[in-house]
Amino acid sequence: MAKGGWQEFSRPESLARSTGPAPEATPKAQQRVRVQRTKAGKGGKLVTAISGLEAPEAELKALLKTLKARAGTGGTLKDGLIELQGDQVAPALEALEQAGYRPKQAGG
Repeated sequence: MAKGGWQEFSRPESLARSTGPAPEATPKAQQRVRVQRTKAGKGGKLVTAISGLEAPEAELKALLKTLKARAGTGGTLKDGLIELQGDQVAPALEALEQAGYRPKQAGG
């Protein structure tokens, strides 16, 4: 290939901007929030995974901070999935309900 032959935005649809209104966020009470304990991919360590949250990252980080304080444990936010160290299903369900969500326990 000749030098300078590659273009990052070579197709017209990649240059087009969306003109429609931004999609509205789903209300907290209507989101499908699932809380489950799992060991998968964690080297045998038990973690509590919270999925289905549709919120901006800043709001998820604030929620994570609240959950970690309520459970008294560490945690992280990865790709919209909140993980708390250990079996923290009960405190997570309680904290999410107080935050306005309708969480359900998934798994066993």
